[in-house]
Amino acid sequence: MTDAVTDDDEADRYWMRLALTLAEEADAAGEVPVGAVIVRDGVELGRGRNGPIAAHDATAHAEIMAIRAACQRIGNYRLAGATLYCTLEPCAMCAGAVGHARIARVVYGANDFRAGAAHSVFAVFDEPRLNHRVAHIGGVLADESAALLRRFFRVRRGRAG
Repeated sequence: MTDAVTDDDEADRYWMRLALTLAEEADAAGEVPVGAVIVRDGVELGRGRNGPIAAHDATAHAEIMAIRAACQRIGNYRLAGATLYCTLEPCAMCAGAVGHARIARVVYGANDFRAGAAHSVFAVFDEPRLNHRVAHIGGVLADESAALLRRFFRVRRGRAG
């Protein structure tokens, strides 16, 4: 059986490529290369890239920055019907913020086996005790996302070769 490419698949890859560009910007700034974009009805509402080091702010993850920008743009802290595209599986903090913002869907690239909260370590989006469920799909442009992260940490550890 072959996998059919749907319009949703194409849109997911389009927005994930933008998130990858933001991750590359984070990398160039010396931050862990993670980028995020929030979209609703085909319109970008907000974007963010990792920035905890420069901002001296542990909460300055790409997803949080994108949520803040989107909420400011629409003048509401709820982002109903929106999709968050992120190059790395969200952590528990970011997954919690996604739920509070009522984001409908999360599409991410690489799994995070140390802190991922979509399914790798925790399953926040599927937690039945929470009052908001978030549809989620991982693995979209995962190889590209993971390669950025591997290169970043290889350089940080002095193994640039």
